[in-house]
Amino acid sequence: MSSADGGDRHEEGSVALEAAIIVPAVLLFVLLAIAAGRLQTAGGTVDAAARAAARSASLARTAETARQAAHSAAEETLKQQGVHCGSTRVEVDTGRFSVPLGETGQVTAVVRCTVPLNDLLLNGLPGSRTMTGRFTSVVDRYRGR
Repeated sequence: MSSADGGDRHEEGSVALEAAIIVPAVLLFVLLAIAAGRLQTAGGTVDAAARAAARSASLARTAETARQAAHSAAEETLKQQGVHCGSTRVEVDTGRFSVPLGETGQVTAVVRCTVPLNDLLLNGLPGSRTMTGRFTSVVDRYRGR
């Protein structure tokens, strides 16, 4: 049919139907990509909190001050990066912290952060996701103990 016969009008309805099917699918794909990015960013922040915790703990002089420094550093990193944890747990392994002078000690920090999905993705979305970061920092072998 030619355009004088009205053949283009028939195709206009087909284009509208295709758009009605494709646009929601593309929008859903974009929203899923944004959600995956937000989850990845939160996971990176939890990893950064574990690095900060282990590094702060490795600079402390005693195992108890190492634990306190690790907790403070992890909380501060999460706060600065805007990750709001429903619950946060910081575990510090100081088993190799007090080795004899001249030996290399280490401190391992594990940070677990349970993030509500409605905070990361969409308001009203139920559920949460627990993210875990782990990092080991070396204690200077010649520092005063």
